Amino acid sequence: MLANSSVISCNFSISSLPLKTPNLRTLFQSPPKTQNPNRTISFLRPCKCATPIFLSRKKKGLLRICQSSLNSQNSEDPVSEKRNSGGSEVAGNGGDGDGGDWITSVLLFVLWGSLIYYVFNLAPNQTPSRDEYFLRKLLNLKGDDGFRMNEVLVSLWYIMGLWPLVYSMLLLPTARSSKSNIPVWPFLILSCFGGAYALLPYFVLWRPPPPPVEEIELRRWPLNFLESKITAVTSIIAGLGIIIYAGFANGDVWKEFFQYFRESKFIHVTCLDFAILSAFAPFWVYNDMTARKWYDKGSWLLPLSLVPFLGPALYIVLRPSLSAMPVPLNPTTSEQE
Repeated sequence: MLANSSVISCNFSISSLPLKTPNLRTLFQSPPKTQNPNRTISFLRPCKCATPIFLSRKKKGLLRICQSSLNSQNSEDPVSEKRNSGGSEVAGNGGDGDGGDWITSVLLFVLWGSLIYYVFNLAPNQTPSRDEYFLRKLLNLKGDDGFRMNEVLVSLWYIMGLWPLVYSMLLLPTARSSKSNIPVWPFLILSCFGGAYALLPYFVLWRPPPPPVEEIELRRWPLNFLESKITAVTSIIAGLGIIIYAGFANGDVWKEFFQYFRESKFIHVTCLDFAILSAFAPFWVYNDMTARKWYDKGSWLLPLSLVPFLGPALYIVLRPSLSAMPVPLNPTTSEQE
């Protein structure tokens, strides 16, 4: 009896409690968990973790103290050990999902390798000198020489500059990996120069669920910038203006752009990059939506996310902030934390 009275040691005394204190032990035990028989591969399985993505610093500290006390007392209880090991197996998807994870990683790696091979060996490259001229003009490294740049090409160039911002708001923090030490931010920085060709390696290495986010982290760079509604609204307004600018181009301009697409490696590879980013964006919208527990209210945005750039940007504007999410206190949270 007295040994069991040390089960609860969360900074308060229980000496005045009745002798039936062992019954209180069940209050801190997690309910039994059952593994989902319908396993899916990790990349196609968005984050549906039981642990909330957002945790308050104060409450998380309380949960850690309780967890430490329970673990020290229950270390000799074989039933509790079996239950805890089963819970951790469910949280990590056990060893059964490793085969699916491995297959998905291989397929994504093959896709990335095929794209790299195509870019360097098979993409059209009939006008390398003109590509260099276009790049210098777009980077404002060449003065006004009377040549008018194609309006669709200019729009494509500027919309590709907004894609890294949109992906940063989708991947941070809900697409970080808690099961690997691979950070996402280096790939996001490289995507400013390499686009989807730089992001695909992270998709190969991604292992959900994401680690919890503390309240103080949301007030620091870069999450305070990426979670800001001002940033979200600015990005969708800029993208809408760029798309409208390209839409008002006449038919001759579009014919000229398609001619560039068939001859120029620079324009061909950039268009392919835009298509890949647009194809993967709906999945990351779904992943972010489920991580924020907003699927019931925001599922109508999933079909809209198929619209290149504007769909994911609209979701980012309407999604709830992480700081507004509730913080439930439950044993499941403490176990996975």
